Amino acid sequence: MTAAAAGLTQQQLADLCHVSARTIISIEKGQYSPSLMLAYRMAQVFQTDVETLCRLAENKEMEDREIENL
Repeated sequence: MTAAAAGLTQQQLADLCHVSARTIISIEKGQYSPSLMLAYRMAQVFQTDVETLCRLAENKEMEDREIENL
């Protein structure tokens, strides 16, 4: 989920989560994975849970497929 999807600028999301806008940009580009606490703060802003925010179920399925193909 992106800041824009919540109707926020990256700076506004950063301010709500107490991080820099650069951190939010890096997360959105997939260059950085947020800490558990940051993921929790972001989930609160987006009114969802961490699992949904990080698409954990989808990522687990992808990893399982990769392991099966080894």
